[in-house]
Amino acid sequence: MIGENVAFQIKAVKIQLNFSTLLDNSGLPQRLTKELAELFQHHLSKAHSKTRVTSNAISIKTQTYRVRHLIAGLRELRKGGFALQSPWNLSEKHIAYLVKLWVTEKEQAPGTVENKLTYWRTLAAWMKKHQLVGTVDDYIKRPDGYRRYYVAQEDKSWEAASVDVNNVISRLCERDRWVAIQVELQATFGLRAQESMLLRPLQCLRVSGHLHVIDGTKGGRPRLVPIDAEWQYEVLIRAARLANPRTGSMIPEPWSLKKWYRHFYHVLQKEGITRGGLGVTVHGLRHAYLQRMYEQITGVPAPIKRADHRPDPELHQRAMQQLVEAAGHSLAGKATAYISTFATAERLSRPVITPEHVIAALNAANGVKSEAAKNLKISRQALYRLLAKCGPSQVASSGDSPAVDPRSIEAFHDDAFAIEPANASCDNPVPGQLSLLDDRPS
Repeated sequence: MIGENVAFQIKAVKIQLNFSTLLDNSGLPQRLTKELAELFQHHLSKAHSKTRVTSNAISIKTQTYRVRHLIAGLRELRKGGFALQSPWNLSEKHIAYLVKLWVTEKEQAPGTVENKLTYWRTLAAWMKKHQLVGTVDDYIKRPDGYRRYYVAQEDKSWEAASVDVNNVISRLCERDRWVAIQVELQATFGLRAQESMLLRPLQCLRVSGHLHVIDGTKGGRPRLVPIDAEWQYEVLIRAARLANPRTGSMIPEPWSLKKWYRHFYHVLQKEGITRGGLGVTVHGLRHAYLQRMYEQITGVPAPIKRADHRPDPELHQRAMQQLVEAAGHSLAGKATAYISTFATAERLSRPVITPEHVIAALNAANGVKSEAAKNLKISRQALYRLLAKCGPSQVASSGDSPAVDPRSIEAFHDDAFAIEPANASCDNPVPGQLSLLDDRPS
């Protein structure tokens, strides 16, 4: 029904996963499964996040992830020689073992490991052991580049990959009209994949000029997405013609959500819409939508587009707030995952300075370190760090500049350099060995 959005309160409904089968088939000791069952019974449906807006129970999907990953972790502990008989016996050594196993041996992605730690942190909180589970850094030294970024480091929009959205949608229409219209809805309104599948175009349209996205949202958090152009209404009209007459959603008969989800991504894979294919995913359409919104509000391209100037601070703040509302997040900082920040964009635009560059700059500056650092646009501290990679003998033999005193370089061989890889040298520089973001003018 088309009409204004009416505000009303609904008492939080507790929907809890039936975890008995998962525990019965876990192969864990009886006492362990019994005590886990007690914890699950009392806490499984409760949210762990402190920023969650809705008071509803967490989704069945998240509850399932919790149970399965905790069971898998307990199996890994027992396989590793830990005869754990009760979740209450869980200690820091167990978490440390799991992190080393996941990162070092199984080489799992940073996001995967951090998600798993969240499940264990939740379990610890249920047992009032709030300080038990730390971060990845508390247990291991991260491998180079092993980090989950919450600020976009690359432009994931289809435009950045030179993929024509309209061309892809046209090809999808020939293969499956319902997949095509769902992709178009994602591009038009910045919807997530599941939101586009469960969208009911007619019921979700508001006379206020918004699309009320309710079903399939992350965390069960409904949101209003602005409709700014006539062509967006045309997309909704075409979507309504393909909507399921029984459910009103975009999933055609006789598909269930689970089966349609697999079919949807199978069709996309056939058309090359993967990282390994065209280099894009459908989530990149959401990135592009929010990037366009930022530019419409501020008049300046999103930071990830490497704009040559910044917008008015007030416009920037307004854009960030509107972006996070349209995206369905609770914190304004979440918008940076789609558009990045200007500081990050500037850092990524800077060239990587190597020890060879430093030696050349010193020779050009007749050994004056402050001038060499200025020419390289780095601090003198950064220059010293890079010189330390070379060693005194290499610095002394690099030129006849008396101002470069090898003894002054040795003074900077402190504990900070001891953690650098042993093979770092002028002839073998380590990628990313200098973080220009942390440099401060001397």
